[in-house]
Amino acid sequence: MSAKPALHKVITDFLQHLKSERQLSPLTIKHYHRDLQQLLSYCRQAEVTQWRRVDSHHIRSFVNQLHRRGTGARSLQRLLSACRTFFSYLIREYQMSNNPAIAIKAPKTPHHLPKTLNTEEVSQLLTPLTQKEADKHIAIRDFAMMELMYSSGLRLAELIALNIDSLNSESQEVLVMGKGRKERIVPVGSVAIKAIQSWMTVRSDWCKAETDTALFISQRGKRLGARSVQTRMAYWGKQQGLGARLNPHKLRHSFATHVLESSGNIRAVQEMLGHASLSTTQIYTHLDFQHLAKVYDAAHPRAKLAAKRQN
Repeated sequence: MSAKPALHKVITDFLQHLKSERQLSPLTIKHYHRDLQQLLSYCRQAEVTQWRRVDSHHIRSFVNQLHRRGTGARSLQRLLSACRTFFSYLIREYQMSNNPAIAIKAPKTPHHLPKTLNTEEVSQLLTPLTQKEADKHIAIRDFAMMELMYSSGLRLAELIALNIDSLNSESQEVLVMGKGRKERIVPVGSVAIKAIQSWMTVRSDWCKAETDTALFISQRGKRLGARSVQTRMAYWGKQQGLGARLNPHKLRHSFATHVLESSGNIRAVQEMLGHASLSTTQIYTHLDFQHLAKVYDAAHPRAKLAAKRQN
C-alpha cells in the first residue's frame, strides 16, 4: 500500500493547481501559500498527519488560536476562505469527503468607512507644480497616473497592469483586467486623457524597446511596480500639502464616493469599480444627510405632499 503524501506536498500540488488550472495571479497564490503554511504549522502542532483527519474542531481551534494572538478579523476571513478552497480541492481529488472549514465563521470585521479626499483636496492634489527639468518626466508620468486612477476608479494592480493599447483615447475608455482576470471597460475623463497624452510624448525617452508595452514605466524602461506607485503618490500628497498620507486606494475611494454622491447610481458605480457584489459597493453610500434629504424631498410622493401644504 502506497504511503500517503506528506501534508506539505499536497499544498504544493494545490498551489500548482491554482497556477496552471485556475490561472490565478502570483500575488494571490502567494497569499494562499502564506495562509496554508499557517494551517500546516497548526496541524503539525496538533499532531495531525493526514489532511483527511482535519475536522471542524481543528479549524475552529486554529482560528481561535490566531485570534488570541492578535490576528485581525479581515485576515481570519481571508484565511478561512483559503482553507475552504483548499479542502474543496481535496474533495475533488478524493482525499477528503467533507469540508471542515465550511461552517466556521471568523469574528466580524469592524465597519470602517473608506478614507477619501473631498473635491477641493482632489483639485489641490492634481494641480501640477513647476518641476525642475530633470524631474519633469517623472511629474508628467505621476500626474497621468493619478488623473487616471481618480478618473476611472482603478485598483493599484489594475493601473500597473495597463498596456498602451488598453487605452482608447477616441472613445475615452480603458480596458481593465480586474480581480479573477475579469475584464471590464471603464470610462476615462477628458482631463485624464490629456494627461496621458502628455505622458506619451515623453515616455519614449525612457522606453528601451518597441516590445515594452507597459503604459507606465520607470526611468529604466521597465513596467512600474506597485511599491513605486505607492511611494510616488505618498510623495505628491505631501508635496501638494494634503494633511493625511495619500495612497492609491484613497483615490479609488474618492472616485467612488464622488460619482455616487453626484449620480446616486450605485449599480453604475459597482460596474465601474468591478465589484462582484453590490454589498461591497454599498460601503460608499455614506452620503451626507443633506444630499439624502434633497433626494428624498424630490422623489418621495408623501414628501412632496407635505411641501405643498407648507407652501
